[in-house]
Order: sequence, then structure tokens, then C-alpha cells
Amino acid sequence: MLAVTNATGYIGDGTRLTGETILVATDGNIEAVARNVDVPATYRVIDATGFTITPGLIDVHTHLGVHEEGIGQPGADFNETSDAATPHIRALDGINPMEKGFADARQFGVTTVQIMPGSANVIGGTMSVLKTVGTVVDDMLIREDSGLKAATGENPKRVHGAKGKMPVTRMGVAGLLRERLIEGQDYIQKQKEGTVPRDLGKEAIAKVLQRYMPLRVHAHRAEDIMTVLRIQREFAIDVTIEHCTEGHKIIQHLQNSGVKVSVGPTMSTRSKVELTDKGWDTVVQLEQAGIPFSITTDHPVVGIEHLMTSAILAVKAGVTPDGAMKGITMNAAEHLGMEKRVGSLEVGKEADFVLWSGDPFDLRTKVHATYIEGKQVYGN
Repeated sequence: MLAVTNATGYIGDGTRLTGETILVATDGNIEAVARNVDVPATYRVIDATGFTITPGLIDVHTHLGVHEEGIGQPGADFNETSDAATPHIRALDGINPMEKGFADARQFGVTTVQIMPGSANVIGGTMSVLKTVGTVVDDMLIREDSGLKAATGENPKRVHGAKGKMPVTRMGVAGLLRERLIEGQDYIQKQKEGTVPRDLGKEAIAKVLQRYMPLRVHAHRAEDIMTVLRIQREFAIDVTIEHCTEGHKIIQHLQNSGVKVSVGPTMSTRSKVELTDKGWDTVVQLEQAGIPFSITTDHPVVGIEHLMTSAILAVKAGVTPDGAMKGITMNAAEHLGMEKRVGSLEVGKEADFVLWSGDPFDLRTKVHATYIEGKQVYGN
């Protein structure tokens, strides 16, 4: 049991704490956030005077543990390139929880991550949401099937087109994705009739069609985003746009669609044609248009330690501090469908929080301590 007194900082929902006390129950959930709280004698007290508190940071789009840093092919478990559509595979089965990126995440205040397959395939497999502490993936898991990865644009064209296999064009990418979704519709119908054997890939696609999980689609260029929105309407499914690099060019369409978007890794280089117009103006215009967005590192494209750095650079470009903080806390939790558990310092949610040595939007500020479910996982 824990009491954080004199808590000043960010709640995560766009509002601020100004000296409140946060009580954490034995189950690791927040039981009170208020002034003039009577702290039971059995509670360990942390005086947060002089620190800034924020919710634990959330990165919605990573390859932590499936794309291990610095070891090349032995740690490259994020793209099953043997086929252009592999909906039956799971990132969960390839995650190494001992990868150093998890320790980096905790050191820099990141407490929740979504880990997904890469973007080599039109359909890459399912993804999961984990806390960043633990030695066994099953114990770190908080949402097993958080989405089915799909990808448009250059990556699937390059990987499979180079083999002389479909897709060679953007038309082929969209055609293959539609084909698999239609097969999923047929599978659902045949399951009802009891005339089809079990198929793991079609089961994953059926979960998307039945809206148990969204299709999370890698899409940088505006025309690729529009293709995703077209497919969303055709199949009445939930989608998220991952990267959304040229989202600022089609603001009205994104507003009308109501899709959730993650933006990044904006700190990366313009390493391919579809990143030509990459820049911080995307998040600035999304905020101005009232479109909720999350900020991502796409670790290890940009190291997980730079999630807060990315938010700082977004503010430097014109995003409000509250908007940038929401992009790595509450908006990110909503992007993952986890807003009832994480993303803000509110009663009933898990006590994931960070104590910063100063203003978190000052690049010189350090993480003093990181807590997950009320337990300190980094710091002195």
C-alpha cells in the first residue's frame, strides 16, 4: 500500500494535479486522488515535493523483444516473410522479455507497450499489449489480441514483389487484403453451418470482421490511408492508421472516418519515398483539427527511450504540452482499447506512474522513479 503526497503534474486526460495525494491499494490500483486525504498508518509514503508526476508512458507501436537490437538475424523475429499474408502468426510467440529495450523503457518512464509484427507482409499477424516489467511474457501480458497487423505501401511491394510474387503494386496490396477479408467472411458463414475445419489464419481475420479486435494498418502516404478508409467502409471493421505520415494532407477524411491514428517514428530519417513529407506538422495539424493521436517510436526504428523526446519535439513544433502528453498516455490507452486500466491517474486504474526530476518537457529532466501497479521498477 502506497501514498504519493504533494503530487503535482499531469493526470493524463489533459488536466493537472496540483498537490494532491494519490493512494494505491494492495491490488496495485489507485483508490484515491484528492486533497486532504487521511493517509493510513500502514501506507508507505512518498513525498513528491519537487518532482513532476505523470502517468506511465505508453507506446502503441513497437517491436520490443521481437526485433532485438544489435544482434542481427538471430533477433529478427518480427517479419515472417515466407508469405505475403500470415494472419495466423502472433508477435507474442516471438517476444524475448529479456531484451534490453524493456529495461530502457522502464528507465525512461514507459510502462505499457503494444508489440506487433513488422510491415513486410500485407497481413503480418496479431499483436499484444504488455507491461514493460517481467521475465515471462505471459505474466507481462494485459491484452493478448489487441489487433491484426496489416501493411500498405512500399514494404510489402518491395519484400514480395522482389520475389516476383503478389503484391507487386499498391493495387495488389489492396486486392490481397480484400481477398483475405472475403475469405474470412466465408469462413464465418461456414462455421455457423458447421461445415469447415478450424483455420488459425481465418480465425484471426474473423475476429477483425466481428470487431473483437481492430485491423491496425501501416500506412504512410495519403493514398494508402485512403485505401485503408475505403476498406474500413466496405467491410464495416474497426481500423487504426499506424504511422499516418501524410495524415495532414487528408485531415477532413480522417475527421469523417473517426479512426484512431498513431504518428511516428517522426524522429527517424526519410529512408524511403513514402517518408518524403515526414515532419512534426502532422501532429500539429491533427491537434488543431481535434483528431486524437498517439505518438510512437516504432522501436527499434527510434529507441523506446525517445518516446518522451518525441513528445518534446512535437511541443517544440507547436503541439500543446497537454496534447503531447495525452499522445503518450490517455490517447495511447484509448488507441489500444485499454483506457479503463491505464493512461491516466484516476481512481480504479492501475497505478502506473513516473516521478520526473523536473518538467518532463525539458530534455534535461530525468526519470527519478518509475512505478508499475504501485511497485517501483526503476530508480533509487
